[in-house]
Amino acid sequence: MDISGLIDSLHPLEIKVLTAFGARPFGSVLGTEQLAAAAELEPSQLSMAIEWLLAKSLLTVHAETVTPVVSLTKLGERYFETASPVERVFTAAREVASTGKRLTIPDLQAQDGLDPSDVSKAVGRLKKEGVLLIVQGGCIEATGRPSPTVEAIRTLLNEVHESAKDLTSFSEPHRQIIEDYAVKRGNAKEPFRVDDRVTRSFTLSPTGGTAAEHLLREGVAEEVSQLTPELLKDGSWRGKRFRKYTISLRAPRIGTGKKHPYREFLDTVKTKLVSMGFQEMRGSLVETEFWNMDALFMPQFHPARDIHDVYFVKDPTHATKIDEPFLTQVTKAHENGGKTGSTGWKYAFNGERAKRLVLRSQGTAVSARTLASVPAVPGKYFSIARCFRYDQVDATHATDFFQVEGIVLGEDINFRTLLGLLNLFAREVAQAKEVKFLPAYFPFTEPSVEMHVRHPRLGWMELGGAGLFRPEVTLPLGVNVPVIAWGLGLDRMAMVALGIHDIRELFTDNLDLIRTTRGIF
Repeated sequence: MDISGLIDSLHPLEIKVLTAFGARPFGSVLGTEQLAAAAELEPSQLSMAIEWLLAKSLLTVHAETVTPVVSLTKLGERYFETASPVERVFTAAREVASTGKRLTIPDLQAQDGLDPSDVSKAVGRLKKEGVLLIVQGGCIEATGRPSPTVEAIRTLLNEVHESAKDLTSFSEPHRQIIEDYAVKRGNAKEPFRVDDRVTRSFTLSPTGGTAAEHLLREGVAEEVSQLTPELLKDGSWRGKRFRKYTISLRAPRIGTGKKHPYREFLDTVKTKLVSMGFQEMRGSLVETEFWNMDALFMPQFHPARDIHDVYFVKDPTHATKIDEPFLTQVTKAHENGGKTGSTGWKYAFNGERAKRLVLRSQGTAVSARTLASVPAVPGKYFSIARCFRYDQVDATHATDFFQVEGIVLGEDINFRTLLGLLNLFAREVAQAKEVKFLPAYFPFTEPSVEMHVRHPRLGWMELGGAGLFRPEVTLPLGVNVPVIAWGLGLDRMAMVALGIHDIRELFTDNLDLIRTTRGIF
């Protein structure tokens, strides 16, 4: 064993502990208090030195004792200054008994600082001891008996207030009271706390004994951490001991500021779409049923209107009006097809229901408003829209989510154009390696398609739907050219691009996860 190398690797705190042992016969056993006094170290310094020496097998644990120790919580300190709930209820009952008045549980609950749960627990305890009775009308009467619980809690508050005490030093009745009124998992509102105090004693290992003997025999030079000009000038560095540095250790990680990975992803998506010539569309989070559904040729009896799918606004419940001529033209499209060449849905359209306010459930509502605002032809538009739907939250579903919504208008636009754009988005934005398209149905597009990508861990995931807007959508809004549209789930695209396996992690406040999540480029 290279004892000199071992000594050189020791921290000054470790040397103090070994020296304290070395001054005693080998095999001596010292507790933490004895070591702290002999080594002249603070408790925190001693704790560090002991752990280091244990890790290096220079020190061994001789014995370990666990002692339950009782102390007061902040609530207990307050009870010491005033009174515990059981003592207050007991006192109130006795005072009322002397006046002949009636006392009810609501009277007790009305007292300042007494919660209903405190009153209930106190009354139950005192009733069990025979100290209180519940008589006709729910009134509380004192029987005149003393309360062992009240007396014990007051005695314990006085004793433990001075300093923490060993639980085993109390009598069995008092120990039972402490356990009944001690902080437990799920119940932190108690006056007493019982903690385990661990007391350990240590002895040197054979290697530690050799190191301690060497330190006593050879001594140790003063350790310095820097080579200063003064040490070089007078040559005193020759008699100094320089602290060793382990250059193989990793440097501490610095938590530099950075964008949230999902925020960065959303910004990247927007930059890519703008660079492709798309113009951004914007819309309100609160939308009418008209623009969210009716203008998209979704009948008012469609399952998506169910209260369990869309969030309705409580106040105000309705918009004041719907812009014309869109309300009239959409109404006709629903009832008989209007001038679209369709037969419509053949039902009586409810104009009042169209004014109902909801949280936007799909980004396509933004596209509908854009089509009604005389868009450029040819034109390309996109929106990063936050949407809301009632759903069971799990690894791939959330009640609010982002959609990237887009429309392209033009005389030469067709379904092949749509599939090419979707494939581009899947590979460039979501960084997906595998993409597939499946036939789908949506009330507002024909033909329609769903896009799926393979997540490396979760398997195939649907990203969203797309298709060509039906004439029943475009013509009532004043558009006479083909329009392709898509609404893709940005959250799921981000899961693939960022390598995240749970959609909830996109909105996490876990700083370590945020710092370590890789960007998309």
